[in-house]
Amino acid sequence: MDRIARFSQVTDKRWTKDWCATFEGSGIPAGPEDAAAVYRTLKLPKRATAGSAGYDFYAPVDLHLEPGESVKVPTGVRVEMNQDHVLLIVPRSSLGFKYKLELSNTVGVIDSDYYYSDNEGHIFIKIVNSDPEKRPLDIRAGQAFAQGIFLRYGITEDDDISNARNGGFGSTDGQNS
Repeated sequence: MDRIARFSQVTDKRWTKDWCATFEGSGIPAGPEDAAAVYRTLKLPKRATAGSAGYDFYAPVDLHLEPGESVKVPTGVRVEMNQDHVLLIVPRSSLGFKYKLELSNTVGVIDSDYYYSDNEGHIFIKIVNSDPEKRPLDIRAGQAFAQGIFLRYGITEDDDISNARNGGFGSTDGQNS
């Protein structure tokens, strides 16, 4: 197996800013002290078995989703990877199968240059409870809820792009948010 990437945590300063901004007014404790307590418990993505393709991403706190509800989850994780690779984020198979847990953007695409963006490449995962049986979904802190799969990609022979990323979501099309 090629070793092409390394996961790490965003800085505690970045985490606190993102945590507070994401959960302010949500019912999830969102103060700086709360952010610091959660930061100390964050887990980096891991494969469950030697044959697993996906790296499990873990919920930082308990999450409760009623049918149709969504939540944007700051993971505290960033990834540095070879330039010719991409990390695709998808729901964990069991939650997708049992509850139709989905990502709001279907598949998350983490580009290799995202690591160097202004937000430290902080990976957020927005999930939606799309259960057709209308069951609430509870994900416990520390439970795997999504997985990331590394893929190698190529570019066309006439590709001449030289633009550099400087931002987070939507920054590659001029809609930095």
